[in-house]
Amino acid sequence: MVAGSNLKVTIWRMTPQTDDYAGGVQFSGTVLYQDLLARMQGQPTEEILLQQQGLETLRTFIMTLHPGNKDIRERDEVEITFPPTYPYLNDRFRILQVRYSDFNDERRYMILSLQRSERAHTEQ
Repeated sequence: MVAGSNLKVTIWRMTPQTDDYAGGVQFSGTVLYQDLLARMQGQPTEEILLQQQGLETLRTFIMTLHPGNKDIRERDEVEITFPPTYPYLNDRFRILQVRYSDFNDERRYMILSLQRSERAHTEQ
C-alpha cells in the first residue's frame, strides 16, 4: 500500500442513455476502476458562503489517487468502498478537476477536486 493511502475507491463514468418514454434522459454508470488507493481531505467552507446560501452548502474535497496513469475525467464519480468504518463509505463524489503529478515513475499520482452536496436537516 502506498504510504498515506487509507481508502480504496471505485471510479464510475456517468453517461447519458437514450430518452425514456416521457422524453427525459436517464444517466447510467459504468465502473472504470476498482480498489484504487486514495487519501481524501475536506476543504473548509467559508463562513460567507454559509450566510449567502443558507445552510445548504457544496462541500469540496481534495483526493490524492494512486496510480496516476488512469483515464479519469471531470464529471466522473468516485465511490469510497473501504474501510468499512469510514464516514463517507459508499458515498459518491463528482470530480470537478483532475491534476497529474510531475513524477513520471512509480510515484506518479493524481490530485482530484471533488464535490458533494450536503443539505441541512436531512436524516442520516
